[in-house]
Amino acid sequence: MFPNSGDLKRILLFGAGKSATSLIDYLIQNLSSHQWELVVADGNLKLAQDKTRNMHGTFAVGVDVQNDSQRNALVQGADIVISMLPPALHFLVAKDCVEFGKNLLTASYVDDHIRSLQNEIHNKGLLFLCEMGLDPGIDHMSAMQIIHGIREEGGTIHSFYSHCGGLVAPESDDNPWHYKISWNPRNIILAGKSGATFKENGEVKFLPYDGLFDPYRQVKVHELGNFAWYPNRDSLSYIPLYQLEDSMNFVRTTLRHPDFCLGWKNVVQLKLTDETVQYDTDGLTLRNFYKIHFETHGFSDWLKNNLNTRFNMVKDLLEKTTDLIEAEDQAKQFAVQEGLEFDPNMLFVNKTGELKDVNLDDLKSDAQSAVLQKMYEANLSLKLLFYLGLDSDEPINLGKCSAADVLQFVAEKRMALGPLDKDMIVMLHQFGYTLNGKNYWVDSSLVAKGEDQVHTAMAKTVGLPLGIATKLILEDKITLKGLHIPVMPEVYEPVLKELEILGISFKENKKEL
Repeated sequence: MFPNSGDLKRILLFGAGKSATSLIDYLIQNLSSHQWELVVADGNLKLAQDKTRNMHGTFAVGVDVQNDSQRNALVQGADIVISMLPPALHFLVAKDCVEFGKNLLTASYVDDHIRSLQNEIHNKGLLFLCEMGLDPGIDHMSAMQIIHGIREEGGTIHSFYSHCGGLVAPESDDNPWHYKISWNPRNIILAGKSGATFKENGEVKFLPYDGLFDPYRQVKVHELGNFAWYPNRDSLSYIPLYQLEDSMNFVRTTLRHPDFCLGWKNVVQLKLTDETVQYDTDGLTLRNFYKIHFETHGFSDWLKNNLNTRFNMVKDLLEKTTDLIEAEDQAKQFAVQEGLEFDPNMLFVNKTGELKDVNLDDLKSDAQSAVLQKMYEANLSLKLLFYLGLDSDEPINLGKCSAADVLQFVAEKRMALGPLDKDMIVMLHQFGYTLNGKNYWVDSSLVAKGEDQVHTAMAKTVGLPLGIATKLILEDKITLKGLHIPVMPEVYEPVLKELEILGISFKENKKEL
């Protein structure tokens, strides 16, 4: 397949997709100074060749990863293996690594299949380092560094929120969804389908799929403004790993623009992420697909329940505001007649039955804002749907497929990064803790921007941690054995240190409450 290179250590990378660019570049930069060579294996040989650029010490290989003999030969000839394959295919590589005694790194979550190999990994003295990308990866490392620091000072953590989003940089944000694809598009389409479990106010909570995408569940990121967030599928399994069993709040989330969450909530309600194969799309236009789909899934009812509800709320608010203005005028006239000073505050009974002193101007301003917001939502809901091609005569031609397949087809065309577009990674950790009888709040934030369509922030933040960890393992600076994620200082300290040198660092803001 390629020549034996004698004493050179061989790094084998499976997968040369979007997120592998910076990883490959980093490894290539380190080959000559470390007497290493790099094999990049992908189902698309040209893609692997484009990424390695025929650089000295590199080999590009076309491989069917589900072909045992092809995969076995590659793993057997390697000194260390990195898998950037889709998560469902990691297990094939992992079994080979156990059989042939090779260390393995991935950027993906540890699933039950990988976990089933734990005893064999340990018994063979191997290291499987998983969740070594961005999220999961940099999130674990940066969070644990702060958690360990607070504990060393004697502090007790009572709240932990970890937010992360792969977004579009403001200078490249030119569509109403405020989003462009910088990673696996299928994962974007299907995100959240299992709902989310997390801990809040001391209670375990579950949010179903149709309740995840709330545009008003927001957090402020320094210098960038507010983002909406939705909780990830499983926050609870990380509580013992972070040793935060006593924390009242433990939530891991995904960040999006608020308008995206408003639109995606509508997408979910309209069953556009349904994976049932039921449409023959050959010769079918987007316009006709939506017509057929919406007739099946009650678009008119959705329109009535959502848009008409908003318009009715606007009507009700306007009527009540008019009544309030009339009451205010009558009160002013009465004050003049009686020679009294008009008081712009009034007593109102709120929903809980409490009397509240409310300023009338504030009340009118709030009502006006609410009216404008509901009108904005109604208009934006339709604008976002039309951006997905409701009125487009573009043919689909995907054969038999699902609504989710069509939505992915549209997203990949209409939310694609342009050649010079920049993506943006935003990560924000929030800690509430007590130390020496005082309460503190820490925000630790990372903002990274890409350079263009290929050299993305997503590729940097996913690939560089893997590359750095691979180097440290080959240099015997990480000597762990077993199945791990990067929550221990032996891993996170040197990796975060080099990431900072490479321009990926956090800004920390601490305040006493």
